[in-house]
Amino acid sequence: MLREHRTSVTGTAAVPSRPTPSGPRSPAEVREEVRYALAEARRSRREALGGDEIICDALLVASELTTNAMLHGGGVTGFEVTLDDQEVRLSVSDRSEQFPGPAQHGDERGFMRPGGHGWPIVCRLARDITISELRTGGKRITAVVPLRHR
Repeated sequence: MLREHRTSVTGTAAVPSRPTPSGPRSPAEVREEVRYALAEARRSRREALGGDEIICDALLVASELTTNAMLHGGGVTGFEVTLDDQEVRLSVSDRSEQFPGPAQHGDERGFMRPGGHGWPIVCRLARDITISELRTGGKRITAVVPLRHR
């Protein structure tokens, strides 16, 4: 059974997302939401929120989680981005209850197949990853990307 891990929301603010008719329809829309959230946070704070490399990490994690939900999870059913001074928290929900995992990269002849690198990328770039069962079915994957170098 999957357990949901909740962290204290003290000091964490959900950035109001822009209205989208039925949630994000593509990884590009999710990346745009992350860019928007970071830009709004930068406007309201004096200190910079991470450098370009760290922001690119957050964009890549959001994109990979969304792509995996679309390819393997029956589609994206929800997306949320929250951030504070230390981290950006990216949550993507889908219809599948199956856990993500590394893909087999070789075919029956031993040749490398394209794809299968998204989940290892998420695991490498995120500091904390939780997978929660949803009451309505499916799952939510939340990945925390630090906004400062470790």
